[in-house]
Amino acid sequence: MNFHELYQKLELAPVIAATKNETDLEAALNSEAEVIFILQSHIMELTELSNKIKTSGKTAILHADLVKGLSSDEKAIDYIKQTTSFDGIISTKPTIIRQAKKHHLLAIQRFFLLDSSALENIDRQLRYSEADLIEVLPNIAPKIIKELVNHSRKPLIVGGLIRDKEDIMGALGAGSLAVSTTKSSIWAV
Repeated sequence: MNFHELYQKLELAPVIAATKNETDLEAALNSEAEVIFILQSHIMELTELSNKIKTSGKTAILHADLVKGLSSDEKAIDYIKQTTSFDGIISTKPTIIRQAKKHHLLAIQRFFLLDSSALENIDRQLRYSEADLIEVLPNIAPKIIKELVNHSRKPLIVGGLIRDKEDIMGALGAGSLAVSTTKSSIWAV
């Protein structure tokens, strides 16, 4: 899976199903979502999880920082690439993003926007990591989304506190490529 294929999938289905357990995953596999984020997992289940998603024809993205039993360093990405069929990873760590890029995995760098200094930090980190996309949490004001899209020149995913269709439409209308949410009732918009 390359970036252009992901971009096409998100243009058709801009809501990403973010899952935390097996029940969520089953719902996501049966949803209209084309992209699935695995937010919580264990090292022993990674191969099975990725194969299940890939068999369904959906794009599989793993939050690499939240895998129990796997350290969050460059060797973890080597392991993910060698033993799973995940298309990409999410991480808050620029070094992890860079390692994923070396392995030709899609790389989504996650940022928590708590204040203006966190917003200013994004540009510096992106220059180092060269992420394919960025994800920001929590859901932010449309004015900030527009600023981020224009300033970073990276496709933007907005997540966290996405509660209803109005939140989705607000983020997309402000320029976000997609939204990620654990709320299964809004995976189909």
